[in-house]
Order: sequence, then C-alpha cells, then structure tokens
Amino acid sequence: MAHTPVNHPARPIYRAIGGLTGLYLVVFGVLGIIASTGNEILAQDDTRVLGQGTNLGFSLLSVLLGIVVLVGTALGRNIDVAINQWLAYALMVIGLGGLAFIRTDANIFNFSITTVVVVLTASLVLLMVGMYGKVGSEEEAEAFHKARLIL
Repeated sequence: MAHTPVNHPARPIYRAIGGLTGLYLVVFGVLGIIASTGNEILAQDDTRVLGQGTNLGFSLLSVLLGIVVLVGTALGRNIDVAINQWLAYALMVIGLGGLAFIRTDANIFNFSITTVVVVLTASLVLLMVGMYGKVGSEEEAEAFHKARLIL
C-alpha cells in the first residue's frame, strides 16, 4: 500500500514550488560566494546574505543542493520525488546540527538563528513537495484512493 498520494491534482504546483526552492538555494549560495570571497572556507565571521549567516562552505553547499533540486525537477519521473525527500532529510540534519552548535566553535557553517529557520523551512517545503509530487499509473492511484477510503 502506498503511503503518499499518487497523481495528486496539484502536483504541477508542487513541482514548481520544488523548483523555486532549488532556485532560492542557488541564488542564496551564489550571493554567499560573492559575499564571502577571500574568507576561509569555514570562516566564523559576520558574513550575512539575505539576512542569514553564511560562509564560503555553506554557500557552496547551497549551490550544490540547489542545482541537484533543479536537475531533479527538470527530470521529473519520480526522480524529483526521491531527490526532494532525501535532500529534505539532509537539510533537516544540517539545520538541527547548526542549531545545536550555533554558539560554539563547532558552528562550521556560520549559522545564525535566521539561517536555521530558513534551512528547516526549506527542508519542510522539499519534504511536502516530495510527498505530493509522485506520479504513478492509474492502478496505483486507484489503490491509493481505495486505501485512503478504508482509513
């Protein structure tokens, strides 16, 4: 039995939201690279981009993750669903790790509270997109619909 909706009527909207989230990560990362040029890769300084603390390392990671989301969105065919779900979990770990170490020397990505909130929000958006963007056959959609009616 499937645990997520198949062929959700709003899946094009969810796919667009996933693409916009990937685009945000790329833009944030590029601006972060520009702002932190010349600094150490894991510098802990006052570099801020779009109100968020960052450094060269986190900016590069943001660009990489954003590109992966955009490529998954462009490919579709449930590849985007898997990518969005896995990256959502990865961003949750990064965000919660950043929160745990925010006022210590272990804050390697130079997170601020704002950065943590944005990263966790992006992870929840990607998780939602991954849950409702699944495409399947009519038989799979019918099985999900019947299982939902039983619950």
